[in-house]
Amino acid sequence: MLRFNEENEVLTGEDYRAILVGIQLNEDISYSMEELAGLAEAAGVEVIGEMIQNKERPDRVTLIGKGKVEELSEMCANMEADTVIFNDELSGMQLRNLEDRLGVRVIDRTILILDIFAARATSREGKLQVELAQLQYRLPRLLGFGKSLSRLGGGIGTRGPGEKKLETDRRHIARRMDEIKRELAEVKANRGVQRAKRERSGIPVAALVGYTNSGKSAIMNRLLALSEKEEKSVFEKNMLFATLDTSQRLIRLDSNHEFILIDTVGFVSKLPHSLIEAFKATLEEVRYADLLIHVVDASYEACEFHIDVTEKVLSEIGAGDKETIFVYNKMDLVDGAAEAVLFGRPGIELSALTGQNVDELIGAIRSSLFSDQKMTRLLIPYHRGDISSYLCEKAKPEKMEYRDEGTYFEISLGEADRNRLQAFCADE
Repeated sequence: MLRFNEENEVLTGEDYRAILVGIQLNEDISYSMEELAGLAEAAGVEVIGEMIQNKERPDRVTLIGKGKVEELSEMCANMEADTVIFNDELSGMQLRNLEDRLGVRVIDRTILILDIFAARATSREGKLQVELAQLQYRLPRLLGFGKSLSRLGGGIGTRGPGEKKLETDRRHIARRMDEIKRELAEVKANRGVQRAKRERSGIPVAALVGYTNSGKSAIMNRLLALSEKEEKSVFEKNMLFATLDTSQRLIRLDSNHEFILIDTVGFVSKLPHSLIEAFKATLEEVRYADLLIHVVDASYEACEFHIDVTEKVLSEIGAGDKETIFVYNKMDLVDGAAEAVLFGRPGIELSALTGQNVDELIGAIRSSLFSDQKMTRLLIPYHRGDISSYLCEKAKPEKMEYRDEGTYFEISLGEADRNRLQAFCADE
């Protein structure tokens, strides 16, 4: 399923019939396997079967053990499967051993997610991040994958490039990784400049976070519609990882309250570490946000599982202690009996599709982001027209008069602006 050309671009266009395989150690993996099927569907793979191996510890050679491999081989032949997708990450040796014994393509959950990301990334930064994650995954597995992970590609299932070829590939991959890291460092520096400008403006920032397909983009579009900015809407679709690139939009609640809303990439269980590393520059926006809006798919019976996965990733990127509003989305899909069930944490029960309780979410955002705002009286000298212009752009003044000493304002400001403009405070 994952093939590369000379530019390290993913080659697509083939159909796949796959059997899903999971190893159950000390915990139930039913939700994880269900999710793996969704990921396969998102990648255009037809799932025709599933196998779960109960085992005390993973087998070092094949992950699932010799007997189970033989059973899986018969299953592939009987069902005419051409691909086997493992729910756990495989080593290069395990990949090689499994392909040799099964005679079909073998990929793991990480390859599947990387494949989806490679197909969906649209921005330059997103493409660079995905390519870096691909290369980080491919480098230690060149021997196991054979030609399919070589520089020239060839498709999963092909064999043995030879040691000389492997060394050439290693040097090529290492060189390309260094190039990408330099490019991403430049992007990060530019993002830092933009963030500094935003902080100086005093406009607060809220970030939408949550599991993939929980409805983050739908909520952003609903808030944009209320702000009469439908033309700024972002792509949304009922599928895993419909959007990867971070979007930022200015949301105006009223003349005196506006904030920047960030829509981030969705999370998933067993998210490859290489992807977390590659997307750290993007996810940094979450760390600097003033407020997190944790969107949960309320229609999913194990939504607490989604919450736990999201909180784990947030902790990994250093945003676990941020002020958070929980939003239980898709309440239009929840029946009356389920509504009485208390979710894991108090939050807002909402439907981005119907608009149910969106006003409650807006009220919660307003209370969180603008609780420090107070009516402030300022007298700005005429030679500081830059400040007067900033105040007029910042919010609609309650009162504005032209006096002998300068322009008088009565305006609602946050603590940061009040401190910055303290020298111009008026007594009256």
